[in-house]
Amino acid sequence: MKEEFITFEKFNDQNSAKELGELIAEQNIEFLLEDNSLSFDPTFANNGFGKEYCIKLKKSDFEKANKILADKSENEIHDIDKDYYLFSFSDDELIDVVSKSDEWNKFDVSLAKKLLKEKGKEITPEEIEKNKQQRIVELSKPEEGQKNYIILGYITAFLGGLLGIFIGWHLLTYKKTLPNGNRIYAYSENDRKQGNRILIIGAIFLVFWLTIKILN
Repeated sequence: MKEEFITFEKFNDQNSAKELGELIAEQNIEFLLEDNSLSFDPTFANNGFGKEYCIKLKKSDFEKANKILADKSENEIHDIDKDYYLFSFSDDELIDVVSKSDEWNKFDVSLAKKLLKEKGKEITPEEIEKNKQQRIVELSKPEEGQKNYIILGYITAFLGGLLGIFIGWHLLTYKKTLPNGNRIYAYSENDRKQGNRILIIGAIFLVFWLTIKILN
């Protein structure tokens, strides 16, 4: 079975995405550059709204690509200006950057490690690995607070709207990608069951209301 390509990084600038692609390609890592940008800018401001470019990798290449970016960041942090915003972070905030490295770019994570080390509060590789595993466990938990979303789904499904069908499909099938490349369902089993019901109801009532409209 051919290995699936999974989103590794997202950008709102195409050149940044291409730079990352070229960097990892130098290490013989296959990638896909996917343009998920909106075809129409509702703001008419031409300011990058709705622009999204994804670099996709095979799950087996995630660790290698992360290592490449980490090494690149290690070399860049020595030339950073002292007015860079991380220099104003407290120790706890810097620790948070390292602990939640999936929420930050590799440069900021590397700089946070360097600043903590200079302050005598270096985080050991063992602690970093432990934090990564704890973070995976935390991110693997189902998304909460879908009650209002589910109610909206049922209402729009009974009205025969496509929105209800979309909500049902989204609740049932949507997956999120963890920092290690694993993909898991984003919502709980119960919410996914609700999504399945909404999807079925939406499809039935869409046909029902279309039939009524045709007969009238």
